[in-house]
Amino acid sequence: MLRGIDVSSHQSTFDTDGLSFVFIKATEGRSYVNPRLPSQTKLARDGGCVVGFYHFLWPGNLAAQAEYFVSKAPERSGDILAVDWETTGDGTHATNAEKDRFIREVKRLRPHHRVILYTNRNYWLNVDTTSYAGDALWIADYVTAGKPRIQARWRFHQYTDSPLDKNVADFASKTALREWATP
Repeated sequence: MLRGIDVSSHQSTFDTDGLSFVFIKATEGRSYVNPRLPSQTKLARDGGCVVGFYHFLWPGNLAAQAEYFVSKAPERSGDILAVDWETTGDGTHATNAEKDRFIREVKRLRPHHRVILYTNRNYWLNVDTTSYAGDALWIADYVTAGKPRIQARWRFHQYTDSPLDKNVADFASKTALREWATP
């Protein structure tokens, strides 16, 4: 298992020692851009990590959200793109069809990038009805690293949020991850 983290504007800095990958929040909806995106991207790249960017999905305006995300997320070969599908600040969430449409639209806009789904165990088991995760599933379940309580094939597992979001990836090596991330 490879070790990694995911960060948002709440983390002004982070240490990449021992990490193979870093996911960085890029956007949310159609108006928010992480103000620390450039500095966090540089830090992750300088640390030799595979870099991913995620978009926090809101219901509605899927094509506009996808365009907004890809216009703001840096574009380098081998970067991974993810949709964060969970409950929004106002208690709503995108539907299954919207989640699926968003993933497909991002894949259309960035055909040379892996596009994956981030969601928590409850959403995967009780809200998701399509099991569509694009190129891979990134599951949040706060249990032993690498042992999420789901039956589906996953590639990334967020296993804690304390003191920050920590993840593992199911790849034999960082080289294997880099090769997978560059389809």
